[in-house]
Amino acid sequence: MANEHIRVRFPVSDPALQQILIAELSAAGFEGFEEQEQVLDAFIQAAELDKGLLEDISSRHAVSFSTEEIVPQNWNALWEANFPPVIVDDFAAVRASFHEPVTGVELEILITPKMSFGTGHHATTWMMMRRMRSLDLQGKVVTDYGTGTGVLAILAEKRGSKEVLAIDNDDWSIENALENCERNACRHIQVHKGDRIPEGVVADVVLANINKNVILDQLPVMKRALRPGGILLLSGLLREDEGEVREASAINDLQFLDIQERNNWLCIAFQG
Repeated sequence: MANEHIRVRFPVSDPALQQILIAELSAAGFEGFEEQEQVLDAFIQAAELDKGLLEDISSRHAVSFSTEEIVPQNWNALWEANFPPVIVDDFAAVRASFHEPVTGVELEILITPKMSFGTGHHATTWMMMRRMRSLDLQGKVVTDYGTGTGVLAILAEKRGSKEVLAIDNDDWSIENALENCERNACRHIQVHKGDRIPEGVVADVVLANINKNVILDQLPVMKRALRPGGILLLSGLLREDEGEVREASAINDLQFLDIQERNNWLCIAFQG
């Protein structure tokens, strides 16, 4: 079935091992994760699953796994059952249409629950949203590289960005991002399918919530797409990635600004 996904379940209770598995599985094409006390669930498109690589990862960490097909029609019920609204301080809330409106926040973002990720439930998205609160986005041009559900692009427009380019290489994410932009009445977001920021794009702010390997590979492209003095906000990084990312950023003439940490994940801001 088109857009069929696989849920891979690892019986792992150690939070540190869960984070290591998430990092390696992200690099192997897994799109999202649900961290629980006794298990880690990882989701990937069926066509993208490399069983040999999955077995290698599980063997190296001495963990077993089981797999289950998740068809797209079942995702709404799964999302509704497992994911409450996300609230980032008194700044923003991310919810689905079946949730009650969230009071006491500046902004609300409506997300259509589908098998794409970046809903704010993961620590990386939550930190990106929190850090965006302190950015002056009024009238600015923003590029969201690895947009997923489009939640960061939508947040950028809601905070006054005049032009937002949302990029992803996954058809399912592109479809979901377009739907979410429409649901939030966004008028300044262009959703683009691609593996990198297109040549000639210049932005005041570049957002990249992906993973270490993609960030390191694409850092020169992100720097080139950043206006002088612009802000680069990175996440999808583990605590042990900090040194390598900061070293690569210095090589690319990016000035370190600040860092956040949540559940062993990092969000790092640089200035071009």
